Amino acid sequence: MTLQAIAFSDISGWDEDAHETALAAFLTGAGRLAGQAPKTRGLGIDGEALRRAASVALDCAADRESARRFFERHFVPHRVAADGFVTGYYEPEVAASRVRTERFSVPLYSRPDDLVEISPEERPAGWDPEVRFGQRTDAGVVPYCDRAAIEDGALAGRALELAWLADPVDAFFIHVQGSARLAFPDGTTLRIAFDGKSGHAYTSIGRLAVERGLLSREAADRDGLAAWLRAHRREGRALMHENRSFIFFRPTGQREDEGPLGAAGVPLVAGRSLAVDRTLHTFHTPVWVDVPTLSGPELPGRPFRRLMIAHDTGSAIVGPARGDLFIGTGDAAGSVAGRIRHAAAMIVLVPDA
Repeated sequence: MTLQAIAFSDISGWDEDAHETALAAFLTGAGRLAGQAPKTRGLGIDGEALRRAASVALDCAADRESARRFFERHFVPHRVAADGFVTGYYEPEVAASRVRTERFSVPLYSRPDDLVEISPEERPAGWDPEVRFGQRTDAGVVPYCDRAAIEDGALAGRALELAWLADPVDAFFIHVQGSARLAFPDGTTLRIAFDGKSGHAYTSIGRLAVERGLLSREAADRDGLAAWLRAHRREGRALMHENRSFIFFRPTGQREDEGPLGAAGVPLVAGRSLAVDRTLHTFHTPVWVDVPTLSGPELPGRPFRRLMIAHDTGSAIVGPARGDLFIGTGDAAGSVAGRIRHAAAMIVLVPDA
């Protein structure tokens, strides 16, 4: 059995968490939940029960003690009986242009009209079951162009360019993160979010760099990998092409004081939003994340133990105890996120139906 019921008193660090902050993150999805319950996924966390819990949360006082009582009264903690692992992610903040110029020549693309999401019933025989996107043609659904083909011009001339960047390495990391805040020369900004992908499997080029001796494991964080890619342009381009997955984006209209939009359809909250395996976890589920070896400026001398909310997903986030911690926006958040690769334990809060 993947989930094992426990008591709140069994959760190490539970009483020390800032429950009011976790409740605020949970409430970011309360309005959306009121209109439609999330789809119940593989672990069986009932979306309708989550919707009912969210309706109660709307009337909960915002102080720490009231928030703690809310979670304890309306949820039952269940330990995930699997080895856990967490990484970190962030929202890149990058200079961009609305038109192609000599400096800004690397495009970010909107979703092509021939890109289709494939249901399990529609998936052609022999395709990897993880592939969810393909190209619709008169002859049926076929694999979409991969990263190398698209960067070599496969989509040129179709007016799909959302914006232009100066550096292909910046574009690559925006693809990995799935969102970005673009800053234009006139002082305006644009938030963009995931709107589909080529369908090819995600490949970690950081892992490839370590396996091939290009970088040590310690140096293969975001900053180290980006520096290597920029110092070895030709080899770096070839390495990036080995991640055949290519991401398409759409504008989100997010306010400046909000986080980027997650797959659950609500703004992400730094330090409280968690990306999970969407085939297993029901979006908006509270998840306790315990990372004994992770500490930092926000938790000096203490391990990372806190309640997070399942607001997002990612291609590399596979398994019941695999998570990606959203750290925030900008380069500093990226440096922190890029160093997170830690074993973890997870406890899912199951709504008490």
